[in-house]
Amino acid sequence: MKTDSGVRSGIRLAVAVLVWCAAPAQPIPSQTSSQSRHIVIAASTVLDGKGRVLHDTRLVIEGPKIVAIDASAGPVDYDLRGLTVLPGWIDAHVHITWSFGKDGKNAGGGGTTPEAAYQTASNAWLTLMAGFTTVQSVGSPADVDLREAIARGLLPGPRILTAVEPLMGRGEQTGTPDEIRVFIRKQKEAGADLIKIFASGGMRQGGLTLSQEQLNAACDEAKKQGLRTLVHAFRDAVHAATLAGCTEVEHGLGATDDDLKLMAEKGTYFDPQAGLLIETYLQFRDNYAGTPFYPKTAEGFDSMKDILPMNHELMRRAAKIPGLKIVFGTDAVAGAHGRNAEEFVDRVRDCGVDPMAAMVSANSLGAEALGMAGQIGSIAPGLQADIIALDGDPLKDITAVRRVVFVMKGGIVYKNVTRGAIPVYAGVQP
Repeated sequence: MKTDSGVRSGIRLAVAVLVWCAAPAQPIPSQTSSQSRHIVIAASTVLDGKGRVLHDTRLVIEGPKIVAIDASAGPVDYDLRGLTVLPGWIDAHVHITWSFGKDGKNAGGGGTTPEAAYQTASNAWLTLMAGFTTVQSVGSPADVDLREAIARGLLPGPRILTAVEPLMGRGEQTGTPDEIRVFIRKQKEAGADLIKIFASGGMRQGGLTLSQEQLNAACDEAKKQGLRTLVHAFRDAVHAATLAGCTEVEHGLGATDDDLKLMAEKGTYFDPQAGLLIETYLQFRDNYAGTPFYPKTAEGFDSMKDILPMNHELMRRAAKIPGLKIVFGTDAVAGAHGRNAEEFVDRVRDCGVDPMAAMVSANSLGAEALGMAGQIGSIAPGLQADIIALDGDPLKDITAVRRVVFVMKGGIVYKNVTRGAIPVYAGVQP
């Protein structure tokens, strides 16, 4: 079994090979060049990311930031009138390094070969092209070098926050509260932006895998280190994670209305998945069958169909709880990268979520959950110029989220295609 340092070394070499191979191609616009650029975007409809709609205005960008919203600004560099303009989306839960191997089977996210690096770079590109300018990738040492390569402008992709290595709940074997605190500090030293915690078993069965005392120690130490905590939790673990003061609860099947109300009371963020994850497993069942932690045969995935209505029921209940902060996270795995926006469709179409609430969950509320509300998630002066445009109005037709025709991240335009076009990238049609 490879150590974390072995994985990091392997992926660093693979990313280096990828960057070297890509060198002859047209370079990505550097952050330095973006700092001197003055860009004006004309828009007829702007969703500001906080629930408001602006009409017939212009956005002024200098370098990586929005500096003004001024209807009289000019000259216009990008005319996005007739489209819906909004902040780049935030996906609070992805596994950006997960891919299928040469044999077509799920290879997870621990690959260290050049081929694995190519797949990871493709995942990042597809995600950015789908309109997601920031993602939270939770639980692979390989995330760190990818995060740095994108931040330095070596590769195109979304802004990445990572948990590096998750805390796997294994009861007493996980360690004492003091030992857990040491683990949290080690993740901080390894460059983690947050801590991922597995506090329960699977979707349908399995109890708490950490005691309340262990969870308390993990979330408390993370706070002391200035890190947020994201907890994989089903059933009783939802209540326990909320009592422990953890930042965000993931999944949540089996949560009662009282659990949801407690999260609202405590200000805990909640990220239930409405469909994309299970839909991906069903679509790519042959690719996942027989790989670790999945059914041995394709037929074994049939029972997952029963989970979809359970997800929908939970989302419907959660949406009715006053004050509950529901963020947007897909749990994107191999086969889902670049299709992240399908989760919007699932939430609105199948769960009755208000379309504006769905957009806000991946904009200002998502930024708030990441502790980045002062940097991203809204169209406002002083914030990063993460701006996308849709060919259609998602408030009237949620499938417009599939038609991302313009992507700017940090003042750099990565996508600007003809209206009416739904481009295909590497076989994925966002």
